[in-house]
Amino acid sequence: QVQLVESGGGLVQAGGSLRLSCAASGRTISTYTMGWFRRAPGKEREFVAAIIWSGGSTYYEDSVKGRFTISRDNAKNTAYLQMNSLKPEDTAVYYCAAIGARYIGSLYYRDGGQYDYWGQGTQVTVSS
Repeated sequence: QVQLVESGGGLVQAGGSLRLSCAASGRTISTYTMGWFRRAPGKEREFVAAIIWSGGSTYYEDSVKGRFTISRDNAKNTAYLQMNSLKPEDTAVYYCAAIGARYIGSLYYRDGGQYDYWGQGTQVTVSS
C-alpha cells in the first residue's frame, strides 16, 4: 500500500505562487505515474497534471499550461506541483494520486478512475 500526503496549500493573492508537495510512504513510487487533480466548490473533480515514472513526460490540463509545472524526485519519493500566476478560479482542494506499477496509455492519465492511490487533499485559495 502507498500512502500519499499533500502539503503546501494555503491562501495566496491572484498572481502569486504556491508549491504543493506529495510525499509518499509505504512503497517506492519510482515506477508510478503521479497525477494532480482538483475539486472546486460545487464542481466535479478535474485533472490538473500528470508525470510519468521517469519525469520524462508531463501532461497538463489546458487552463494550467504555462502556469503550473509538475515534477518529481524519486529519491525523495515525492511529487510536486509548482503553481505560478494563480487565478481565483484555481481555488480548489488539490489531490495527489498515483497509478500503480502497471502500464496504461497516456490518454487515460486524465481519468481519475485509473489512479490506485489518493491523498487527503490540500486546500488552495486564491483571492482576487
